[in-house]
Amino acid sequence: MTGAPAEMFASHPVAASTTADEAAAVLSEVFLPMDIAPADGSPDVRMHLNALTLGRITFGYMHFREAVQIRTTEPVDYHLDIPVRSRMTARAAGSAPVRGTAQTAGVFMPGRPVDLDCGDWFAQVSVMIPRRDLQTELELLLDAPVSEPVEFDAAFDLETTGGRAVSQALRLVDEGSRQARGPLTHPLAVRSLEQVFLHSLLLGQPHNHSAALDSPRGGAGSRSVSRAVELLRDDPARPWTVADLASAVFTSVRSLQEGFRRALDTTPTAYLRRLRLERAREDLLAVGPQRVSVSEVAARWGFLHVSRFAAAYAQRFGELPSETLRRTQRR
Repeated sequence: MTGAPAEMFASHPVAASTTADEAAAVLSEVFLPMDIAPADGSPDVRMHLNALTLGRITFGYMHFREAVQIRTTEPVDYHLDIPVRSRMTARAAGSAPVRGTAQTAGVFMPGRPVDLDCGDWFAQVSVMIPRRDLQTELELLLDAPVSEPVEFDAAFDLETTGGRAVSQALRLVDEGSRQARGPLTHPLAVRSLEQVFLHSLLLGQPHNHSAALDSPRGGAGSRSVSRAVELLRDDPARPWTVADLASAVFTSVRSLQEGFRRALDTTPTAYLRRLRLERAREDLLAVGPQRVSVSEVAARWGFLHVSRFAAAYAQRFGELPSETLRRTQRR
């Protein structure tokens, strides 16, 4: 990252490790499961990590003294890796390699493990962005639902206008993190910084929805719809009624329903139902050693009839929830 300070997020140290296993354990806890192997075959890996969470985005700065090779599991979220010292070559499954420098970052998508080959004295800024929050911001920018996940170009040129915007957003986060009573202590300011970063990335790095973002959007009622979408995504488990939602965004039920129809070609109730199906799928995919039943997940997200839930789930995702659960528990 051009002009980046030597060490970002220095007021939020997390850990310092001396072995590959320690480094892998720390980074796995903060970001995602991974294995780390020293390039020279020795067990020694001296790594320092700073990290903080802003809203729902995780920001980190990691520094290795020894050259290392890192292999991640399949990420659930989006990851942005910005080398600030030494060099890095990264390859996500099925993609061309990205040669990371202070001018070129790597953007990595959910579902694709990544191999990183990092040189001596390597340091990078890493950002983990929840998939559903990135989609929320994209839908709010578009005033339209998004059916296809965001697919970024893997190599991010930080010397473009968009790259400089992302770098500036990172500096704002870093500066805020150094202030004891700064903006990161205020929830509204945190939300604003979070949006600045997400918008900078969505508007600055090419992806499969960039053309839609370049098209003019907006219209009567779009603000109410955008705010309603944000409320539903923030708390889909809440027993929302259309009247509750309309009251929360200071509009009438009729106006809100018409706004959803025009902007999203759906209704508030149908949109909330889709959100709950997505959260149910996330729960089924994230099941750990403890078993969970389809009926438990259905009830958690307000689906009282398991058979109707299964039918809606299959229509949305192309498989029954029981099939998702069996596939997850076989891993």
